[in-house]
Amino acid sequence: MSDPRAACAAGVAGRAERLVELSHRIHAHPELAFEEVLASRWCAEELERGGFEVERGACDLETAFVASTGSGPLTVGICCEYDALPEVGHACGHNVIAAAAVGAGLALAPLADELGLTVRVLGTPAEESGGGKILMLERGGFDGIQAAMMVHPWPTELVQMPCRAVSHFEVRMHGREAHASAYPELGVNAADALTIAQVAIGLLRQHANPGDQVHGIVTYGGGAPNVVPARAEARFYARSSTLAALAGWEARVRRCFEAGALATGASVEFVQLSPPYSEFVPDEAIGALYRRNAEALGRVFDPPAERLIAASTDMANVSLAIPAIHPTLGLHSYPAVNHQAAFAAHCVTPVADEALVEGATAMAWTVVDLASDDRERERLLAAAYRRS
Repeated sequence: MSDPRAACAAGVAGRAERLVELSHRIHAHPELAFEEVLASRWCAEELERGGFEVERGACDLETAFVASTGSGPLTVGICCEYDALPEVGHACGHNVIAAAAVGAGLALAPLADELGLTVRVLGTPAEESGGGKILMLERGGFDGIQAAMMVHPWPTELVQMPCRAVSHFEVRMHGREAHASAYPELGVNAADALTIAQVAIGLLRQHANPGDQVHGIVTYGGGAPNVVPARAEARFYARSSTLAALAGWEARVRRCFEAGALATGASVEFVQLSPPYSEFVPDEAIGALYRRNAEALGRVFDPPAERLIAASTDMANVSLAIPAIHPTLGLHSYPAVNHQAAFAAHCVTPVADEALVEGATAMAWTVVDLASDDRERERLLAAAYRRS
């Protein structure tokens, strides 16, 4: 076999213009969770053009897909994310994630059988909220995969993005409307119930364990100033270090909403918006291979931050089931950070385009290493056998 690493690098470089164009096109057409019709189609079309067999609407999710090529015993999954955020669009760089995953898959495709690989690129919707990967994991979308990976834009370059477990839920307060001036005593103010809950949460924060967080927004607080609100709604996230810790912390947070309802005479309803996202357990061996490959391309990894800077991802749930990594691509954007409009702007700069190409190449090289290193190949296959 000719040098597979050189072939992968050439495969990404030869498609760089198309990959950058794909990234920019997704960026220009932001779509929210489970609505990524254009982005999922564009990624699937690129993979089909490169010889992949694509199952669209995978796992009963309209905007999910599973693209496969090769027939080797070692199966590696490369994850695409392509959902955007409300109002700030692709301020988490999922356009770069999607294009990098497509690029890595296309570069590996011609080599898959020679390397004893099956390569799968998974289009995974609704990472920001909805837990697309968790649903796909539960419905068999990751079955047979022995290792999984993706890359993620970030202000700094990290081998692994620190992650917290998170629960996404909606709170609905139900009260009783009344004329706010003439008959306020007949009303039950649902918006007041939310206000009391938020005050209680603010006081609770002093007693939170390190790593516990809670944050949210009010999505509806009433229809008119002269009507006592009979309905108020909010969306909140509770985060903690692990799923086990999250269970206790979320219960404390929910009691704050129950207290607001009790104080005002309202009733409270909780609606879970997605499956809980877990803590991330990265595969250190795969991470070390990725770092070596990224550094060979000139990527420079940053030292750990002085304080814990952690986000959450549904890729974490995959890591509990399958050896997985989630390195970041540093865009050197600070103080512009993820989930800011300024960061969205950084995700279509030449720096982001270069990160896309190098991230795709580093992932492809890492897959080559996993296939070529007998010890790593056998470790992954043996672990899969034990899981089965």
